[in-house]
Amino acid sequence: MKRSVTVQAAFLACLLFCLLPSQNGWGQTGEASMQRPNVLLIMVDDLGFSDLGCYGSEIETPHLDALAANGLRFSQFYNTAKCHSSRVSLLTGQYCIAAGDTSLSHAVTSAETLGAQGYYTAMAGKWHLQKEPTDFGFQRYFGHLSGACNYFLGDNTFRLDGQPWSVPSEGFYTTVANVDHAMEFLHQADEADNPWFLYVAFNAPHAPLQALPQDYAKYEGRYDQGWDVIHQRRAARQKELGITSADLIPSERPDHIPAWDSLSDPRKEFETKRMTALAAMIDRVDQETGRLIEHLEETGDIDNTLIWFVSDNGACPYDRTSQKIEAKPTDGTVSWSDSTGWAWARNTPFRLYKQNQFEGGISTPAIVHWPKGLKPQPGSINHTPAHLIDIFPTMVDVTGSMIPSEWPGREVRPVSGVSLRPIFEGGSFQRDEPLHFLFSSDRGLREDNWKLASFRNGPWELYDLNSDRTERHNVADNHPIVVKRMAERWNQMATDVLHTRSFSPTADVSPGDAASTRNRHPEWTDFSQRPQNNIRGNGRNKKKSTKSSQRAIRARKNTTSKWKQGVLHLYFHGDDPGIAMDRLPSKLDQGPYHLAFELQSNAAGQGEVFFTTSLDQSLPNGVRLPWTPKHDDQWHAYSIALVNDSDEQSTSSKQEIHRLRLDTSDAKGSAKIRNLRMLDASGKEVIRWDGNSTPANQ
Repeated sequence: MKRSVTVQAAFLACLLFCLLPSQNGWGQTGEASMQRPNVLLIMVDDLGFSDLGCYGSEIETPHLDALAANGLRFSQFYNTAKCHSSRVSLLTGQYCIAAGDTSLSHAVTSAETLGAQGYYTAMAGKWHLQKEPTDFGFQRYFGHLSGACNYFLGDNTFRLDGQPWSVPSEGFYTTVANVDHAMEFLHQADEADNPWFLYVAFNAPHAPLQALPQDYAKYEGRYDQGWDVIHQRRAARQKELGITSADLIPSERPDHIPAWDSLSDPRKEFETKRMTALAAMIDRVDQETGRLIEHLEETGDIDNTLIWFVSDNGACPYDRTSQKIEAKPTDGTVSWSDSTGWAWARNTPFRLYKQNQFEGGISTPAIVHWPKGLKPQPGSINHTPAHLIDIFPTMVDVTGSMIPSEWPGREVRPVSGVSLRPIFEGGSFQRDEPLHFLFSSDRGLREDNWKLASFRNGPWELYDLNSDRTERHNVADNHPIVVKRMAERWNQMATDVLHTRSFSPTADVSPGDAASTRNRHPEWTDFSQRPQNNIRGNGRNKKKSTKSSQRAIRARKNTTSKWKQGVLHLYFHGDDPGIAMDRLPSKLDQGPYHLAFELQSNAAGQGEVFFTTSLDQSLPNGVRLPWTPKHDDQWHAYSIALVNDSDEQSTSSKQEIHRLRLDTSDAKGSAKIRNLRMLDASGKEVIRWDGNSTPANQ
C-alpha cells in the first residue's frame, strides 16, 4: 500500500481532533463510537436529470429506485456542470477554484478528515485530479486517474494503491471492475471495528459509449421512436412522481436539434444505437450499485450507512469522433461519442447541457439513503436547493467530526457548503450565501428563486425559478435592479470566495433576448451531416487543423493574455494561472523535446509544465514537470526537457506530444513571455508561438 505525506498529516490532525470536543458525541469512544455511520458516496459521470427510473426514465434502475423509495430525493440538487470541478467540490466542500482546482492546494478532503477520526477510507473509480487518491487520505484505491477511458481496454493510468495496474487483455469492463475492488475494500473494512468511508466514482455513462453485450441487447428497439417521444414521456412521468410540479412547462426542443421524424434513415439508425448504449451503461451502473447494497444488507450495515448517489453534471452534448458506427458498441474496438439530441431528452425537463450553468447542466439526481438517520417519510422528495459543496460538511456533521482549518503543506480556505443534516431531521436550513456557478465562460448565481446565468461569455440572463424552473423566459429586461444586484454579488463572490476574476459582459440585453436560446456550440451535433466514422459530429474532420490553430495559445482561468510585438503579456488574477496549447501539429519530429522561452515575471510561486502523449488525455492529465522561475522582473531564459521522470531515454519522451500547458506562477501578478518554442533533441525548432494566432481566454 502506498504511503504518502498525507498519512503523517492525518496522524497529526487526529491528535488535534482528539483534543477538540465532538459536536454530537459520535467522535467519542465506547458505545457512542459504534453509532457513527458508515458513508458510501457514489458519483456517476454525465448523467442527465431524467436518466433514472425514480426521476422519470424508462431505463431500468430498480436498485437506485429502491434507495429513493426508502430514502430521500432532491429535486433541486446542483453540481458545477463539469467533471473535475464537481469532484473537487464533492471532496472538499469548496468551489473548485477556491479549493486550488485539481491540485486541492487550499482544501482538505473528506477522506483526510474522516480518516483522522478513525474511519477506514477507500475509493474506486475515476479520479481526474492531480496526484492520486492515496495522496489525499484514501488508504485504498483502485481506478483510473484519467478523465475517461475505454471501458473494455482501459488506459495506462489505472492504479491500485498508488502503483500502476495493468488492465487484463480480456474479460474486463471498467464499471464492473470498480465494484469488484470496492467489494474487496468493504470486506477489508468489515474485518476492522472502525466505521468506513467508501467513494465509488463510476465513469459511466461518460463517452466513449460502450456497453456490455447483454446490457446492450436488453435495450435494442426501445428508442426507435426517437427523442421527441422520450422527452414527452419522461416529462409526464416526472409530474406523476412529484419530481416536478404539475404545472411545469418542459423546455421546448431547441432549434439546433431537429424533429426526430425529419432525420434521415442513417441518422436515425445511429442515434437509436447511441441511446441504446447509454441506457445499457446506466443500467449497468444500477446493477453494480445493487451488488454494493446487497453486501450491506448481508452484513447488517445497511441501516447505519449514509448512502449518497449524485452526478457530476448533466448530459453531455459534445459530439466528437466515433469509430465503427456500423457495428455494435460491445467491445473495445468500437467507440462512439455523445449526441446533442439525446442530451436534450436526457436532461428533461430542462434545457442546455454539461458545462452550461443552466438547469440542464447543473441540476441532476441526488438520492440519500440512511434508515437510522433520515426522519422524513421514506420516498420523500425535498425541493430545497442544495449543492455538491454541501456533502462534505454534512458528512463531517453526522460523523461527529470537525472541518480542519489547517493542514500541513496547504493554505486551507473556508468551506462554502453547509450541512444538510437539518433536512435529514425533517427540518430546513439557512444558507448565508447564494450558490455560485462558474466553469470556463459559463456563469450563474442562484439566490432564493432568482437565477442569473450567462451562456459562453454572453450577457446576463435572469429567470424566476419559482414560476419558470425550465428557464424559458428571460426576464432580465423587466428586473434591471435584480440583475445589477446579483451581478455584483457574483463578482464579489468570484473575487472573495473563489479568488478568481470578475465578469462584466460587453453585450447589451435586448428585451426578451437570450443568448442561450439562439447561440450554439461548435461541438454540438450538426444533424445536417450524414454520420461517418472518424468525422466530428459537427461535420469537421478532427485530424484537420490549420497552422493557426496549432499555434494558438489559450489563457487559462485567472489569466488574461495579449500579444504585443511578439511578446505575450500575461496578467494573473488568482490561483493556478497559466497558458495552454491544446493542439500541436499532428506529425512532429522525433523527440525528446524541450520547451524553450524567455520569461520576465513579477509574480510569485512555483512553475509547472504539463504535457500529454495521448489524444485521449486532457490537461492537466499526463506528465507534470515542476520548475522554478525567477520573479525579479528581469528577463531570464529557460529550457525545460519534456520527458517523464527526467529520464530522457524513457519511452514516453519519444512519443508524440499532443497538448502542452505552461504555468509560470501560482499566484497573482503579471509576466511576459517571448521566443516561446519547442525544440527537438538536436535543438531544431519544431514549433514557435509568436502571436500570429489570437489567444483565447478560457
